[in-house]
Amino acid sequence: MRWMCWIRRCPLDGRAGDRVVKKKYEVQLERLIREIEADVRETKFALGRNVLDQRVIDAIRNVPRHEFVPAGLRSAAYRNMPLPIGHGQTISQPYIVATMTDLLSVPPKGRVLEIGTGCGYQTAVLAEICAAVYSIEIVAPLGHEARERLERLGYDNVHVRVGDGFAGWPEEGPFDGIIVTAAAERAPPPLLEQLRPGGRMIIPLRSGFGYQHLVLIEKDPLGAVSQRDILPVMFVPLTCDH
Repeated sequence: MRWMCWIRRCPLDGRAGDRVVKKKYEVQLERLIREIEADVRETKFALGRNVLDQRVIDAIRNVPRHEFVPAGLRSAAYRNMPLPIGHGQTISQPYIVATMTDLLSVPPKGRVLEIGTGCGYQTAVLAEICAAVYSIEIVAPLGHEARERLERLGYDNVHVRVGDGFAGWPEEGPFDGIIVTAAAERAPPPLLEQLRPGGRMIIPLRSGFGYQHLVLIEKDPLGAVSQRDILPVMFVPLTCDH
């Protein structure tokens, strides 16, 4: 089978790295991009926009999603759907990853905290558009595998540690954006404290009757916090020691 070389150049620091991708994925990837863009148009009233930032689209296009799914599921890697990654966890639907990334509105030199590294796919998408990503994973095998995978793929602006994400990463804060990839009852207070004034947090929150909503939390320049529901979603529960 022939292989093609996929070159990823980071617009932030001029990094260039070879991304080797099976040619069969090209068509699947472009179809995925079109499906994401169509889903965004269909949910424009909830999102408050009908197109995503081009940086986000480029990031989805640049990250080789097949590298982040189990080998037996690689044929489904570019479908617009979540997939199991083991340990009761999933890799999120690409539309959701793109939407959460876009809603953060992180500046190119911004720093992001991610709670729930999982396989590292969302981490890689964030790393494509901002200066640094700090990611915490409580499931040790997933965290170690994600760190090794991200290092192998050349994401040198990513920092992964294994531990409880409820307390965040205070020694590296404050952050321009915080993204939580598991559902909680409420936004953990330590994370709100580590969000920089003017920053945004994206988090799925559980409501009554088992429903979840993707929630955008904003901290204004004076430190006041507001939030609004974006979309109904379904995430695995946030695991922590609290």
